[in-house]
Amino acid sequence: MNDKEEIREFIRKNYSEVALQGSAGGCCSSGCSCSGPQINIKDASINIGYSESDFEDISIESNMGLGCGNPIAMAAIKKGEIVLDLGSGGGFDCFLARKQVGESGYVIGIDMTPEMVKLARQNAEQSGYKNIEFRLGEIEHLPVADGSVDVIISNCVINLALEKQQVFNEAYRVLKPGGRLSISDIVATAQIPEYMKNDLVSLVGCIAGAEYVGNIENMLKNAGFENIRMIPKDNSKEIIKSWVPDKNIEELVASYIIEADKYEYNMP
Repeated sequence: MNDKEEIREFIRKNYSEVALQGSAGGCCSSGCSCSGPQINIKDASINIGYSESDFEDISIESNMGLGCGNPIAMAAIKKGEIVLDLGSGGGFDCFLARKQVGESGYVIGIDMTPEMVKLARQNAEQSGYKNIEFRLGEIEHLPVADGSVDVIISNCVINLALEKQQVFNEAYRVLKPGGRLSISDIVATAQIPEYMKNDLVSLVGCIAGAEYVGNIENMLKNAGFENIRMIPKDNSKEIIKSWVPDKNIEELVASYIIEADKYEYNMP
């Protein structure tokens, strides 16, 4: 297997190409070139949990057709809250979050790909919103202050991280006491074959990097989270099958909504 920096560079290059193309082209998506023919991005987004109203007053370029669920639907974001999106891509979820936090809230998107950050910033500038920003960084090393965020969202990104425990440690660090995590991601529900784990195309396709569901729960506990909820999406098999038809991948991995809370008090 390649070393971690080579793998990160492969992932970064893949997603930079997606940003430059302006749509999914080798990614966690039913619009992937590695997962079958291109399809309508809006239709794919509705299939994973978004609604027609989510596309109103939002730049079409911000929706890259990436994702495996809708973390916004579960996050119960309130007016005035500060929201952090891990792996923000073109900014679609950030713009949806901004609708919910209103003028008194703030939204931060983090992405490891300069081209994605540039695209998201262009979309933000066109929107005219002043309380949304996009920062370049890795989710294992968040460029965010301790205890400064109310809600963390993420959509099908943490499975790409090579150090998932570090991601959850960082998420816990930047959350305020009483803050919460609400993510949609791909997790392993069975043993993924070694040949698939070592395949970089399967990695950027959000399959090879999927961690076993029980291990994810343990990582969250180790980071300090409590009240952990892990719920498979009802149409998970349909979503995965649309990415990789006729390979039975949907028997190995599943789309989950994962939620957890940070203690409202300081740990001893």
